[in-house]
Amino acid sequence: MDVEAGTYALGPRSGRLLVLTGRAGLGAKAGHDLTIEVTRWRGEAVVTPDDPAGCRVTVEAEVASMRVREGTGGVKPLTDSDRVEIEKNMRDKVLKADQHPLVTFRSTRVEGDPEAFRVEGDLTIVGVTRPVTVDGALADGRARGRATVVQSEWGIRPYSAFFGALKLRDEVEVIFDVRLGEGRG
Repeated sequence: MDVEAGTYALGPRSGRLLVLTGRAGLGAKAGHDLTIEVTRWRGEAVVTPDDPAGCRVTVEAEVASMRVREGTGGVKPLTDSDRVEIEKNMRDKVLKADQHPLVTFRSTRVEGDPEAFRVEGDLTIVGVTRPVTVDGALADGRARGRATVVQSEWGIRPYSAFFGALKLRDEVEVIFDVRLGEGRG
């Protein structure tokens, strides 16, 4: 274990925060599974490897900074105009960035060990706060992990098109991979 106890600043300079979506519905073959990157986010991790209960994590992500990085599957490749349209729908219709510009996470409990930890916390999306669980591990000076977010539990109606024939799955995966080495306090 090479991560020392300390307080670490998190953000795009230390790693990546991604949202992965999948397709559902009769028209799923026409759509794309998306990799969306949050390009403006900040947070802090208090790491105490010998005492998981002393660990804490907070993250704030700017909804308007979400960018479609990749679209796989589909009948035809994802175009730049598709990306622009998806980002606009995500920002304006799905996540209502004008009213709720931030998605936030605040840990409430950490357990496990560096090789496999679980963080429970409160995730706020579109002004609704619900519990979520993050599973991860520390290795090679990095924290990596994921959480499944069921959009409807936050009152979000998964995006659909073509009269509901093409829609996103209700579950999205949030993945992080951050370096814990800079900003130690």
